[in-house]
Amino acid sequence: MAASACPVCGSLILSAIGITAGLAAFPLQGLELKAASVVFLALPVHLTFRDLKRTNCGDSSCPPPKDISFGSKAIFINIAALLTIIVLGKYGWEMIKTDPLIAGIYTRSETTFTSNNKTSKQTTSQSETPLYDEVVKQVLSESGFQSKIVLGNAVLKLVQNGVIDRKKFENLYESRGGLPEELRLVFDEPKDQPILLTRENANYYINLLWPIGLSNYMSTNKNSPVNGTSLFNFASTGGWNLGKEQNGGAYFNKFEIVPLTPEQEALVTKIAQNTYRPCCNNSTFFQDCNHGSALLGVLQLGAATGLDEEELYKEALAFNSFWFPQQYIQTALFFKINKNTDWKEVNPEVILGYDYSAISNWSKNVKSEIAKIPDLLPKTSGGAGCGV
Repeated sequence: MAASACPVCGSLILSAIGITAGLAAFPLQGLELKAASVVFLALPVHLTFRDLKRTNCGDSSCPPPKDISFGSKAIFINIAALLTIIVLGKYGWEMIKTDPLIAGIYTRSETTFTSNNKTSKQTTSQSETPLYDEVVKQVLSESGFQSKIVLGNAVLKLVQNGVIDRKKFENLYESRGGLPEELRLVFDEPKDQPILLTRENANYYINLLWPIGLSNYMSTNKNSPVNGTSLFNFASTGGWNLGKEQNGGAYFNKFEIVPLTPEQEALVTKIAQNTYRPCCNNSTFFQDCNHGSALLGVLQLGAATGLDEEELYKEALAFNSFWFPQQYIQTALFFKINKNTDWKEVNPEVILGYDYSAISNWSKNVKSEIAKIPDLLPKTSGGAGCGV
């Protein structure tokens, strides 16, 4: 509301807390806040005019202006207002902290991006703790994760249907130094080579997998929490601006990008409903941000390839780990220290569940425990974003 009343605040405050795109989540695109600011501005104007009117008495003697003071009635009103603000703030924070943009700040995600956004590398710097360095190599292998998933002709179909505007996509990455070598021909021919996911290319794949999960048709998506009156207002829909349409919501569940049999679709839906990501409390099936849509795309491609449930969980954990490195590094440390279990021995289904991948439970079960160990984690900065 302060930003609505002040142009400088609008460009500074909103950008600083990363909520500019978040305004799209409101039914009226943030106009509610502007309306509220008008009301709050109108109230003091009304009170001021009421006091000024008392001096407009013509020839009569005007009453002296009242001293501004808090009477007994005003005190009760202010206490009630304060209690209301506290209650609303408590319940409002529970809702706000699950938003991907706010959650990234709330959890102080330790993902660092290069200054020109060229590769968006995750910081996994050497620490003074051998255990930390050992775990980093387990979670994010220096040679990368050899996936069994292939893009095939999915990207070509996305371009044909306008979900990806090739010119927009290429212009975006031209400003960031261009696509990596293995993706240079992704718009020209099918890519049948299985994905080799690395620290350097993980974020490139987000923008290729995101529109797959967003636009690929599944009958079960009719029951997706995204499929409602706010369809165009999520970070996964309104945030996708690399297509022909201005809002990615126009592509939700619309095209057969990755054909799935009923059995494959049921498997994808089951896993999507039971996997989470550490930027919010929503399942992959509730694809309200780019990471959710991208992981759903991973599951769809994997199922179409013929991967079984165990293999799909393994793939999902690998992709999530490269997209949220510090969270899963801390999770691996937690299992190593508290449960004496190496990362490779941990069940991916357990890790991707609500207890260890949803942001609230991850913070309670993992982050708070790791924080008790001094000097275990290196100091890092930055945050993972949910935009292109």
